[in-house]
Parts: sequence; C-alpha cells; structure tokens
Amino acid sequence: MQDPAAVGTRRSRIAEFLRQLDPDVRTALHFDDAAVISADLLISMCRALMDTGSGQPWQDRMESTFEEFDLSDLETGLDHILEQMQDTDTAISWLNSFKGVNYRTFALRLLGAADFRRLADAVKEDGAIVALAVRRGLRGLMPFAVAWSDAVGNMTENQRKAVSKTDIIGLEVVKMVIMADEAFGKKFVATLPMQLTAAIADDLVGWRPDDMTEIVSTIRHKVADSSAKRLERENSQLVRKIRGAKDALTHSEDGISQAANSLIELIDRIMREAFSNEEVMAWAEENLPDEPLLTHKDKDGKIKPTKRAEALCFVYRGGPTAREANEHDNGQGPTLIHDVLARVIVATRTSLQKFKHDDAGTQEEKDQLLSLLAGLEGALLLGLSISQIGIKRDQFLDNLEA
Repeated sequence: MQDPAAVGTRRSRIAEFLRQLDPDVRTALHFDDAAVISADLLISMCRALMDTGSGQPWQDRMESTFEEFDLSDLETGLDHILEQMQDTDTAISWLNSFKGVNYRTFALRLLGAADFRRLADAVKEDGAIVALAVRRGLRGLMPFAVAWSDAVGNMTENQRKAVSKTDIIGLEVVKMVIMADEAFGKKFVATLPMQLTAAIADDLVGWRPDDMTEIVSTIRHKVADSSAKRLERENSQLVRKIRGAKDALTHSEDGISQAANSLIELIDRIMREAFSNEEVMAWAEENLPDEPLLTHKDKDGKIKPTKRAEALCFVYRGGPTAREANEHDNGQGPTLIHDVLARVIVATRTSLQKFKHDDAGTQEEKDQLLSLLAGLEGALLLGLSISQIGIKRDQFLDNLEA
C-alpha cells in the first residue's frame, strides 16, 4: 500500500493547484482533465526515473509509479502524453500560448494576484523537475553517441556507402548532444528554481563545444566500463580478452599483433557462443531471405553463414527483423542501426587481421589499434544495449497488460 503523503510529494504541483479550482475556471485556463492527469503522471515518471538511489531497475520504479494511479487515469494520462509527443507542433504552440502576455493578463484577472502567483510558482517547480529529467536524459545519451561515433569510425568510406542513409551515419552526434545540452541549459535550467529539485552540481554545469575533447575522453572510459560490464554478464572470459589486448599494447614488445589476435578471438568467440552456424543460417533464412552476402561456400563446398550474417544475428539477438512500415522504412531488411553495428563488427575484424601479420610496432599502429578497440567497445555496448532494451520493454509491457 502506497503512503498517500509520500505519493503526494511526487506529484505535480500544477495538477495539485488546478484540482482546487472550479472546473469552469480550469477550463477557461485551457486545462482539461486529461492535461491535469498527464501533468501528475509526467512529474511522477520524471521523479521515478531520476530516483537512482532507490537501487531498483528503472522499469520497476516506473511500474511502482503506475500502480499509484487508477487504471482509467493511467490510460488517459499516457494517451495525452503520447498525443503531445506525436503532435509536437501543437504541443509547442500550446506551451507558447501560456508564456504570452495576453494569457498571463487573462489568468491574472481570472485568478487574482495570490492564486496567479501560486500557479506561476507551480509551473516553475514542475518545469524544474522536467528540465532536470531532460538534462539527465540528454547526458544519458552521450555514452551511446560516443559509442556510435567510435563504431562508425571503424568503417571505411566504401563500407559507409554500402549502408542506406549515409547522411545520418555521418552526423556529428556527439557535437549535437553537447550543443543541445548547452542550449537547453541556457534556456531552461538557468531560468528555473533547480534548488527545489534533486539536482547536483554536475547537473547545473553546462557542457560547451569547446570542452568536447575532454568530455568525450571521460565518456569513452564510461563506454569501455559499460561494455565490459555487459560482456561480463555474457561471459567473463570475453572481458579478459579486451583487458589482455590493452595489457599487450601497454607492456608487450610484440603487443600490436598480440592485441589484434586477442580482439579477433574475442569477436569470433562472441559470435560463436551466441549462436551456432545452424542457428544463424535458420535465422537469416527466416528473417532476411532477400539480403545478399549472408552465406558462402567453404573449401568443401558446404554452405555456411558469413561473418556479416553472424554479426546481424548477434545484434538482433536472434530476434525478428520485421517491423511496421512507414514512409521512410519499408519494414524489410535490417534497420539502419543494426546494419551499421553488424558492418562495424565485421569491418573491425577485417582491419585487425592486417595487424596480425603486418606489425611494425609503431606508435601510429598502436593509435590505430586503440581506435579500433574503442569502436569495437562502442559497437558491443550498443548491440548489447539495444537487445537488452528490447527485452526489458517487452517485459515491462507484458507486466502492464497483466
């Protein structure tokens, strides 16, 4: 049983204020019942997602939040939030109307000075909570942006051309995240009462494009750690291969070839232990029957899956590739991100092969190998994360339906 007092502290101050108004006054202010419920739900979700000190996984925190609402209110709130997200132009126009002089003057006359001030304070407090959630969400994307950039960096120009929508691949996603964080901080974080939230010092310091090198370096260490942790859950021996490669580069006179061998063995072992050749063949035939270059004949004439087929099966975790078609995607073949990650894994392996036999021990070669390693860690982090998100999403939806 939820403690009503505790629940109240997690709810929207705007919704709390509006519920005390006469329904006709609330309607005149352009707040219907769905907007009030969705405000409560949005603030509760933001607080739950930011409550990392609870020790619970995010999906458990969200499930607990949803349990605080009646089923009809939950459906109304979620539908309203999704509607606003899908029709962003209308949502932005709706928000902008509240900042206009005409609306503020009207609300002041309707409510009186004291209640208008209470509404304004409630808007700022709820706004601060949402702003903190958005900032942390943006920064939560950064490891994946760095991982994507590092992974795509392992592809040759020809390999990039083989992927559709190469303009998307070439986007400077890391710089875009930093610029978005800077702009968001100036427009919202700096103007709201963040002291009323759980914000810490790091949340309040904006990122700047001039600091990109330092930021990326810090995030790259997090990518390596996250990749290692996810790999360790798969197989702790795989993590030792990465550590062995790094140690070889640091300490061994023959470090480059040793590191290359360790990383090639790592890639092969991940593919081999995830799915057998027979499983990959069956998966490719069922999901990508028209996709080229997924099979080859060995020296004995036996048909086997290519490394690309193994990589695609791995990044999909053996799951279905079919999806709902839209104007940008016919729903057939691998998605852009799955296609890129599979190509990165294969391209990295191909590049590593050169270091096995062509090792001059130069600093340039070490730098190239470290770049390949960063890209591989990025691809593995993204591949394993995407599959895990899909599993957790399905479990979460199943629990909601139950």
